[in-house]
Amino acid sequence: MGFIYNGISSQSMKLRARLTDWQASPPLRNSYVTVPGKAGVADFGCDAAERHIVIRCGVTPQRSFAELINILDGVAGWLDPSRGLGELILDDVPDRYFMARIFETVDCERLLRTAGQFDLKFVCPDPHAYALADESFIITAEGIHEVNRVIGSASSDPVYFLKGTVFSGISSYISLRTNGSELRVAGVLVAGETLVIDSGKVTAKVVNAQGITLRNGLPCLQELNFPSLQRGVNTVEISAAGAAFTELKIQAMSRWR
Repeated sequence: MGFIYNGISSQSMKLRARLTDWQASPPLRNSYVTVPGKAGVADFGCDAAERHIVIRCGVTPQRSFAELINILDGVAGWLDPSRGLGELILDDVPDRYFMARIFETVDCERLLRTAGQFDLKFVCPDPHAYALADESFIITAEGIHEVNRVIGSASSDPVYFLKGTVFSGISSYISLRTNGSELRVAGVLVAGETLVIDSGKVTAKVVNAQGITLRNGLPCLQELNFPSLQRGVNTVEISAAGAAFTELKIQAMSRWR
């Protein structure tokens, strides 16, 4: 088993690697409040905390201790956590990736004079794993449509790419209703522009045909409502009033819990 981090494989860094365990689901943050005079606690639900991934690595015997140090120096530069999060792909689960970084000291235990082993402890602030080959859906007509997500095991925060023409005035808008949750575009949008709405990052921008950002897209939204996609069949309803709808592309951002 090996892994790829930021496009570089552990094998190319002269490491042997294997998973020591696997979290079936990330840790939970439970919200409890003690109520005086009431037995137990009041339960306000829970959400997921960060995920930890531990990979045990080894360096086979080298010709000298200096060569072992050179390998470890290369690993330290490759995994430098000051660069922020990187894409982590595990060979055992090659269909998904995590956004991760090292969060603890890497101490190499010398097994022989020129060989050693150590644990790489990664933290994933976003505990989800995302599909390397993601699903996307294109809708070119108004009305009710079904979008069937088959990859992943958790609801996802999709990215919407909307093309159309919306004029100034409160009577001109394009409505995108996903599973009953409405995202209404009421700001000005002209031909040749695309409104990119990222539900996961809670941002929006308007880009031109070359993908160059023209302006902030949040003022185009009537409300900051970012619908999610469930695994399985989702209903997407598109309607326009005083506006012209051209195309909606949905990047599913399929993910696992």
